[in-house]
Amino acid sequence: MRTKAKFEKVSLETFLQSGTEQTYENILLPKRATAKSAGYDFFAPTDIDLEPGETLTVATGIRALMPDNWCLMIFPRSGLGFKFRVRLDNTVGIIDADYCNAPNEGHIFVKITNEGAKTLHVPAKNAFAQGIFTQYFLTEDDDVTTERTGGLGSTDKK
Repeated sequence: MRTKAKFEKVSLETFLQSGTEQTYENILLPKRATAKSAGYDFFAPTDIDLEPGETLTVATGIRALMPDNWCLMIFPRSGLGFKFRVRLDNTVGIIDADYCNAPNEGHIFVKITNEGAKTLHVPAKNAFAQGIFTQYFLTEDDDVTTERTGGLGSTDKK
């Protein structure tokens, strides 16, 4: 059983379903900016340009492996939210521990919208989102045994 989290790139084959080989080579693994940072910065694999009101789905090329009772929460980078009113379309992305076993290898996508009045430009290899790992707990009457069979948004599909 895994006791710590780890980031990896998805395979080139999986990434090519949503990006190019050149973009794949630009992928940087998330990392913290300082020793006391809670969030792991996710870096743009290509330039991000968002006009006010525009939405973009970023294929990060990243997957997260973590202990069974953990999840990874994805947020916009604080400065981008403050300066540009950038938000995630699902408000907070929740990456479940078993997502890494999905058919898409747990490829993390981040869908962002610029709700501000200024154009957002994030150069490739610059941080645009952040992920925070957290442990969660179960209720005493939890009896779920269902296994994940799909990828993004699949846990409610039977």
